[in-house]
Parts: sequence; structure tokens; C-alpha cells
Amino acid sequence: MFSKFLNLDKEKQDRIINSAMKEFAQNGYDKASTNEIVKEAGISKGLLFHYFQNKKQLYLFLYDHMVDILMEKIMEKINWDEKDIFARYRQIALLKIEIYQIYPEMLSFAKSIYKDSSPAVKIDINRRGKELFESSFNKLFSDIDLSKFKKGIEIKKAINIINWTLEGFAYQYQEKALALSLEQLDIEETMAEMEEYLKILRNSLYE
Repeated sequence: MFSKFLNLDKEKQDRIINSAMKEFAQNGYDKASTNEIVKEAGISKGLLFHYFQNKKQLYLFLYDHMVDILMEKIMEKINWDEKDIFARYRQIALLKIEIYQIYPEMLSFAKSIYKDSSPAVKIDINRRGKELFESSFNKLFSDIDLSKFKKGIEIKKAINIINWTLEGFAYQYQEKALALSLEQLDIEETMAEMEEYLKILRNSLYE
């Protein structure tokens, strides 16, 4: 669908992506201006809509692009020899922070998606988020060592408890992150707090 855009040279692609992410992050979906996007990207409005049919298509492309980069970088850098589910979760959290440090516009865009309630895109984003959770869990946790769980415990329910706990922690972290830049966030404090939850879960669910 986006072959024309993806055939552009990398520098031009990045310029359009970064300017669009910046505009959506600063103003939200409804108030974002395609005029400002093309102005900063140094292209014509006609050319932007040659690559993307409308603003919604551009917005959803950016979401999918962000997810693709996160998954690609995580899959590349993760230590697959570590089979412990809690250690794997910790690795992924650190890798996400590392990736957002490399792509600061992506972090701003990710935070804006979280708080954007525009009905024009909310249903699509929620559906994508649910599909992402299911597909990414299968990719990132399919090889974990299940033998560490307590005998007699229902593994699927135990994993649900882990997911729900860390989802809640991520929600709390995102609430805090909305008003701050990456530099202002205390990463060590956040990871230490996450480790406390992981420790409780380990003690409850492992032998």
C-alpha cells in the first residue's frame, strides 16, 4: 500500500516521518496540520497525499512504523539465551528505553497516542494495540522456561497475572511520563520499582 513512500531514499522518508510524528505529538490527531508537516518536511502537500491518501492513513502508518522499529530492534538485541520470563520482561523494558533515546520523536508520538481520544483513530489504534500484544507476546515469550513455575500451577493463568501486573505498572509509568521528557525520567528508580514487582511475582509463582 505504501510502496511509493517506501521506495523513497531513507533521508527523505525519515524527514517526512519525523515531521509528521512531531506534529501529531504536539497537537494530537484532530488538530495536527498537514500544512505544518509538509512545511517542515520540505515537500508539497500534493506529494504527501501521493504517498498517503489522507491524514488518518498517515497517522496509522506512523503507528505501524513505530511498532515495526521497536519490534525489529528488540528482536535483534534481546538475549535469547535467557529463558526466565521475568528477566525477559526486564530486558525488553531496558531495550525500549534505549530505542526511545535513539528516536526521541518516537517517544513523543507514543505518549501522544496514549492520551489521544480522537474518535477518528481510537478504534483503529485500540484494535492494533490488542493485535500487537498478542503477536508480540508470541514472538518474545514463546521459548521461556516453564519448568520454573510451581508444580500444579496453571501456567496460562500465572502468565496472565504477570502480564496484568506489568500492564498496570506500564500504565502508571506512562501517566508519569506524559508530562516529562526522557531525560527527566529517573530510569534507575523506575527499573528498581519494576524489579520489586517482579520479585513479588517470582516468589509467588516460582518454585
